[in-house]
Amino acid sequence: MKKSLTLLLAGLTMLSTAQVTSVYAATSKAVFAGGCFWCMEKPFEQLKGVKGVLSGYTAGAAHTANYRQVSSGKTKHIEAVEVTYDPDVISYKTLLKTFWPNVDPFDSRGQFCDKGHHYTAAIFPKNAEEKAAANASKTYYETLLKRSKFVTKVTDFKSFYPAEDYHQDYYKKNPIRYGGYRWNCGRDNRLESVWGKLAKH
Repeated sequence: MKKSLTLLLAGLTMLSTAQVTSVYAATSKAVFAGGCFWCMEKPFEQLKGVKGVLSGYTAGAAHTANYRQVSSGKTKHIEAVEVTYDPDVISYKTLLKTFWPNVDPFDSRGQFCDKGHHYTAAIFPKNAEEKAAANASKTYYETLLKRSKFVTKVTDFKSFYPAEDYHQDYYKKNPIRYGGYRWNCGRDNRLESVWGKLAKH
């Protein structure tokens, strides 16, 4: 009786561990920077297989980050989004296909009306496979556009700090203000000028 109970408990423990492992294995996270993080949430959130998109700060020297600090430029962070996705439904390569037509790859000073290091565009792969995919996609789109070389960088992931709550889902919470900002910043016009029919927004 004791042996049967022990085996039963061991089985339940193994099942529990497997279930927990499967939950964590079910999603992956990818980090992209494309200027104002408000404008990078929607393109990714519309994709099937994406579980959520979080605005935040990445690639900085400081171990903390908030909007005031990052805007000052002292922390060297960049505004970015962290995309949580199901790799069984959508691949990292597909995320890259959404990233590129949502940035101006020729602007080294920032993105659209927003200038400064913290508004620059970049991809932050977390392993060798993602890095290879990111560089391959960069080469592909450079060739496709047949223009000068992209200045958008592919940089190894370092850290990610979530932005303040009022920045999360800003396009949903403040659609009028968001629309006005995006229009006045000239984001869509520039994207269409660079990417034509590939522009996604």
